[in-house]
Amino acid sequence: MTLRDRDDIVGAKRIVVKVGSSSISGENAAQIGPLVDALAAVHGRGTEIILVSSGAIATAIPFLALDGRPDDLATQQAAAAVGQNVLMWRYQTSLDRFGIIAGQVLLTAGDLENATPRSNAQRAMDRLLALRVLPIVNENDTVATHEIRFGDNDRLAALVAELIGADLLVLLSDVDALYTKPPHLDGAERIAHVPFGDELAGVEIGSAGRAGVGTGGAETKVSAARIAATAGAAVLITATPLVAEALSGAHIGTWFDAAPSAPDAPARHTADGVAPLA
Repeated sequence: MTLRDRDDIVGAKRIVVKVGSSSISGENAAQIGPLVDALAAVHGRGTEIILVSSGAIATAIPFLALDGRPDDLATQQAAAAVGQNVLMWRYQTSLDRFGIIAGQVLLTAGDLENATPRSNAQRAMDRLLALRVLPIVNENDTVATHEIRFGDNDRLAALVAELIGADLLVLLSDVDALYTKPPHLDGAERIAHVPFGDELAGVEIGSAGRAGVGTGGAETKVSAARIAATAGAAVLITATPLVAEALSGAHIGTWFDAAPSAPDAPARHTADGVAPLA
């Protein structure tokens, strides 16, 4: 279904939620619990939900006694291997409270750019959803190189939303919405609604996150929102602590309209098979 506004969220069939590194690592690791609470509530009402989670490398930093996010590829890959294990354990431990099983899905850019692995990824996620498993997707940093990385998980989340025909993509970070300029500057105003095709002329979009452990910012979120909206998914940008309200249809954050010519629901949702790929 095509969601017209936030009031339609409770009727969505498939939702992709993306959370950034700074929201669930370090001193914010405790936010995993409330995030899982919100996801479980949506899962409980019958909606199929996918979590795209950054944070593997950031999670590993204290375990490997690193001073900060590593710059060299080999250490990033090693940190991802350690952090992904810890991160999935944290998610599953929290999901156990609701009797929900998580399924780990690691992807590289090549997986979604080539027909065969793309089809396999789609089939696997469709089956996980049909089994009422909660897929948790991350970039496969352990084997990815600089040349094949998505660059940020906002784009990955948008491509996943496109892949599985999501009705809604929720992009979470440490900022509650998109603003007309960086929100710490005087005169910054929240943008509540972005019509499809709006180029956001005159809006000053920052390119880096504040916490220093992730790779995204407002710029990557806007780019991801446009990818998902073009594929037929509405997009909501808001802060991680507001996720429960966002998934309940509260009028918060920034809403991006989906393309008016989005594919219809039967073509976009195939619980037991693979939908046609463009």
